[in-house]
Amino acid sequence: MSEHLSAIIQQYKQDKESVYNTWFINNEERLKAFRSIRRGVMQVIEDIKCKRFPNDFKGSSLEFVLASITEQKQVFEGAAHPFYWKPKLRIPDIYEHEANKQAFGQFLENCLNAKAEEQIIKEIIRLDSIKIKGLGPAVASILYFLHPTIVPPFNTAIINGFNFLFKDKKKLGSWSEYLKLREVLIDANSRHRAELSTDLGAVAGLLFEIGTQKLILGTDEYLNDDERKKLEKAIERRHREVQDEKEQESLHTNMQYHLLKIGNALGYDVIPAANDRSKICHGQSFSFMSLSSFPTMSCDRETLNTIQLIDVLWFQKGTNNVVAAFEVEKSTSIYSGILRLTDLSFTIADGDEVLYLIVPDARERDVVLQLSRPAIRKNNVPIRYILFSDLQQHCESLCKFGDSHHIMQKIAKAV
Repeated sequence: MSEHLSAIIQQYKQDKESVYNTWFINNEERLKAFRSIRRGVMQVIEDIKCKRFPNDFKGSSLEFVLASITEQKQVFEGAAHPFYWKPKLRIPDIYEHEANKQAFGQFLENCLNAKAEEQIIKEIIRLDSIKIKGLGPAVASILYFLHPTIVPPFNTAIINGFNFLFKDKKKLGSWSEYLKLREVLIDANSRHRAELSTDLGAVAGLLFEIGTQKLILGTDEYLNDDERKKLEKAIERRHREVQDEKEQESLHTNMQYHLLKIGNALGYDVIPAANDRSKICHGQSFSFMSLSSFPTMSCDRETLNTIQLIDVLWFQKGTNNVVAAFEVEKSTSIYSGILRLTDLSFTIADGDEVLYLIVPDARERDVVLQLSRPAIRKNNVPIRYILFSDLQQHCESLCKFGDSHHIMQKIAKAV
């Protein structure tokens, strides 16, 4: 089995369009998501503690967390569905049942603060013993972003891939089945860690590819015509998704370039996200357009790490005073950017700074909806947005005629 699995892993890694290459490695959005989701889980816990958590999924801080998770490529598509409140079935029963709500909040807090595998398993077993109707191992998708080396994500495609690869019949919806699956997965991953990763997202991605039949084990010569057509359609769909992602990344880089250029023209110190400084756009390296190092800021390490991943920051010359912050969103993401801007606001708020989302024109309606959510409004953080087309069209004029960061408000919109 070990040699067979090694061959499968190599096939998975060599496929340039597998989730291993498009999601797991060299993906800044994946890295950003861990901090944003952790911050969101902390908000869910606080809302439950203070009895602010609503009796519906819609509009809750939990919805915000799951939205950030579902942005993480196809692997987490549908991760929010198990948490939708289904009034007729009264599931999952964490919205109207106060004791269950409190138990769920305590579970999240204990897992968030856990330092060892044994603590997390203990919390899972304790949660399972309460028998909260409709609350099953879909929660593992949240826990993965808190403890990626301990908790593998879990969904239909992953369990299908597991059953196919390990010749098993594990079922969806049972914590006991999940824990058994996890034991097998941890063991297999430990034996192939050098080929995969200590982060269980890599092996979960492998199961996802098998479960969605985008990774065919061995030869396809025995497939019948219907199976072959289904496989070809799946591969074509994935190819389109990868191409779309590349186009979005190019647009993202282009928007960052415009913001760095405008900031420099206005006389500010500018800096892109920590993992974007080697980017090149229009023949110019971001490292040559920006500060050589991030200014010292008085905040804890976790918050600083989050702030350093904001797409573009403008500082008053020679200071650590942020005057404007910009999160450039792709067609698939909005939520995590809002969380990072909120974190920044809590750290540096002095009344003069302005926070912006730079968004694709086609997502304007969605941005307005997200910025209007009670979970965002209650933080009282004013975030404006600028459309891609407006930034691109007016870049030269802003550079030529602007005299301060307030010029950006000429093309920005507020909710």
